[in-house]
Amino acid sequence: MNRGAAPLSVSLSPVAEPALDIIWIPGGTFRMGSERHYPEEGPVHRITVDGFWMDRTPVTNRQFRQFVDTTGYVTRAERGSGSLVFTQPQTMVDLRDQAQWWEYRCGADWRHPCGPDSSIAGRDDHPVVHVSCDDAEAYAHWAGRSLPTEAEWEFAARGGLEGAEFAWGNVFLPNGRYVANTWQGAFPHQNLRQDGYERTSPVTAFPPNGYALYDMIGNVWEWTSDWYAARHTAESRTAGAIPRNPPGGREQDSYDPREPTIRIPRKVLKGGSHLSAPNFCRRYRPAARHARPVDTSASDIGFRCVVRKT
Repeated sequence: MNRGAAPLSVSLSPVAEPALDIIWIPGGTFRMGSERHYPEEGPVHRITVDGFWMDRTPVTNRQFRQFVDTTGYVTRAERGSGSLVFTQPQTMVDLRDQAQWWEYRCGADWRHPCGPDSSIAGRDDHPVVHVSCDDAEAYAHWAGRSLPTEAEWEFAARGGLEGAEFAWGNVFLPNGRYVANTWQGAFPHQNLRQDGYERTSPVTAFPPNGYALYDMIGNVWEWTSDWYAARHTAESRTAGAIPRNPPGGREQDSYDPREPTIRIPRKVLKGGSHLSAPNFCRRYRPAARHARPVDTSASDIGFRCVVRKT
């Protein structure tokens, strides 16, 4: 499935595995970003990351329930009485107006992903959704882990392939097969479900990437620890200078310039989701990135964690 993509330069020096549900990601240097799609993905720059362990799947409903049952934690959606739920319109709509398909629904939370009358019964192995950034950080702290940086996440998502368009190579449908849970049809009114799923899917429903990680593309967006900036930092392009595990943007630069009166900082989401579609959001690629306010939760946002060498 590599489709001619070159392997990354990596360093193989794993430490003792701390748990069976996480995978060792060897450190290495790679070309982060893309200049072929959305402007926020550039400039392409060389980055070196140290080796780390990463959850093999997004955090599931089963795992999040264990955290809640142990700690009594209440998510932001539950405290605020609701969250954003994708609601499919019946006809074509203006793609510039996301209010045509996003509804703030009272009673929507991780236990009730579509609202108070829904449940996660039979969905223990689906990714948990309706988690804000602080909810994800609370889980990570409880589990003795952290949220990945954007660079760590992208390096892991590439699965050892240098410059590949997708996490599995350069062809979206290798051998005509869907290998990630994304949107088929004209978003948002036409969902053909050719990959077999209307909303989220079990976290191991599709093949893993080259690092044996599942769902790095599609299913749910995943929080990272980096503050969002409209472009990657220019300093990482300096000849001969390769930052190791570089910091993300600055909090003060992460606010949405289109909403000057709303001062809620934003962090980087990665990976796309089951709502990512060719006619609207081609962000089902390792280089793609998206900004979300840290207090936001939605029916297509989840997360996974990392453990770094000490």
